[in-house]
Amino acid sequence: MAVSRLSLALGELALPDTGGIAVFEPTAETDLSALPADRVQIITRHITTQDAFPGFACQRAPTPPLATAIVVVPRAKALAQALIAEAVAACPDGLILVDGQKTDGVDPLFKACRARVDIAGQMTKAHGRAFWFASHPAFDDWRAAPQSVDGFQTVPGVFSADGIDPASALLAQHLPAKPGATVADLGAGWGYLAAQILRNPDIQNLHLVESDAAALDCARANIDDPRAVFHWADATTWKAPEPLDCVIMNPPFHQGRKGAPDLGQRFITNAARLLKPSGQLVLVANRHLPYEATLAACFAKTDEIGGDKRFKILAGQRPTRGKARASLG
Repeated sequence: MAVSRLSLALGELALPDTGGIAVFEPTAETDLSALPADRVQIITRHITTQDAFPGFACQRAPTPPLATAIVVVPRAKALAQALIAEAVAACPDGLILVDGQKTDGVDPLFKACRARVDIAGQMTKAHGRAFWFASHPAFDDWRAAPQSVDGFQTVPGVFSADGIDPASALLAQHLPAKPGATVADLGAGWGYLAAQILRNPDIQNLHLVESDAAALDCARANIDDPRAVFHWADATTWKAPEPLDCVIMNPPFHQGRKGAPDLGQRFITNAARLLKPSGQLVLVANRHLPYEATLAACFAKTDEIGGDKRFKILAGQRPTRGKARASLG
């Protein structure tokens, strides 16, 4: 097995023998084998990341003292900068290591860091770059700050941080007139769709289920309604505290840069498990996504109830739980 770029970089810079090591936002593919697990804190806002690293402590924020901070570069530039600022603040007297792929913008990030601090070392390998420097308070202006989008609060790195997602906006135009009393929004994000759902006075409880804690924090700030219940959870495995009348969702279909249509399919199968026998599912999806077969396997009745050239609005009624379980394999 080839040695990863991160492992090679860690070998070159020689980690201190003591002190905590924080790894900010690793992905499931990040190789942490060169790190002493008993000293490592995985800092992640994604509940799904925790399952990818058994044996490591996973938490939302670092616990000092830290000797080293490692930042895994995400796709979003603003989030990458914010993570470096957070790492520097948590490790003011240690070493900062940044590792990322060219496709995620590591090269311009390297140049931006080099303009602020002296780079102690670097290496390029496997279409990416790792570089490291002594912590320095030169990144305070990179700290994450909430922004306002059409009256909603968002933060760097959340889905559709810079504007309302057009698929969610379309789905908001096709919400069921009679959703029932108990509803869930799976993959609720920062709360735009939930805010539209809650305009229906018949709803008594709306469960917002979101795996990104930062997005869920935004949803809490955006929705001031006692009917809203917030859950930091994986929507594909979340178990509702009560049987649901309706599920409404705009499920993701990417994991990082990789297309993952099976992710949306797992959203559908879990929705079928959560609903009452008379329940209904309404979702939006890109035209090319193959969701119809999964819907047909999980619901007695399915329809396309709206859409445009880019998106389709699909509905399922009366879940068939046995088929839903079978479709999971």
